[in-house]
Amino acid sequence: MTERPPVTSRPRVVVDVATTGLRPVLARPSLPSYLGRIWRRRHFVLADARAQVATTSRSTLLGSAWLVINPLLHGAVYFVLFGLVLQADRGIENYLGYLVIGVFLFQWTIHCLTQGSRAVTGNRALIRSFTFPRAALPLAVVIRQTIRFLPALATMLALIVLLPPLLGAIDPGGDPVVLRVTWLWLLLPVPLVLQLLLNTGLALLAARATARVPDLTQLFQLVARFWLYASAVFFSIDRFAAWPVLHTVMSVNPMFLVLDVVRDLLLYATVPAWETWALLAGWSVGLVVVGLVVFWSGEESYGSA
Repeated sequence: MTERPPVTSRPRVVVDVATTGLRPVLARPSLPSYLGRIWRRRHFVLADARAQVATTSRSTLLGSAWLVINPLLHGAVYFVLFGLVLQADRGIENYLGYLVIGVFLFQWTIHCLTQGSRAVTGNRALIRSFTFPRAALPLAVVIRQTIRFLPALATMLALIVLLPPLLGAIDPGGDPVVLRVTWLWLLLPVPLVLQLLLNTGLALLAARATARVPDLTQLFQLVARFWLYASAVFFSIDRFAAWPVLHTVMSVNPMFLVLDVVRDLLLYATVPAWETWALLAGWSVGLVVVGLVVFWSGEESYGSA
């Protein structure tokens, strides 16, 4: 029987590592650093948005055509219901153009809101697998919906010029509706950029809210429906002149301001008052700032739920 060699104890080495300045990997950075990280990953955000648009287009028979067909169908339904059945067009000059602008622009914002609300809850696996600024997810949603909106925007501009004469539209004064393209159309990018900022702020706030309470995703569908009626998409807010409080609330609604500015520029060849521009700019910039700060404040929690 062989004897086992005596077990000798190995010397224990203790390394003293200074932990001063170390932070958890997922710790929230400062806001300026956070913005810098988002900027450095802008190529990832753009690539993700484009890939999602391409994937969605390939998954249906008509593909990208749905980007135009969908708002057209909504516009047709609203025209029959509100223009013909309920006669909501009374007193509105060029109601066809009024309705088309309302439907197309409103859908862009609502898609950013509802899809943005799923940006965090629908990407838990990605969040837990990689380290990146989580705001990239709702930002990618906004970019994706903006890319999808571009062909719809071109269709909207064509429709407001061609549709009224083709359908023999008559204005409240009894004259045929004829829309002429003016130099004011060159100002269209300004309200669209402000709407893009508005969409971004809404997507960030919605993503933060549903990350904390996932059930709010369902509530946003109801909010979108209510907001549709509160934004004068298919009727004039002048019908609420007898209710001053309601009329005032609707007139400062940011989505109504977007539609009002675009309609003035494209349909009525009028430069909106500077107060309207200022109020819309305040809403847009304010929502982006608030949305970014609120979303950033929850950065450490998005992968833990």
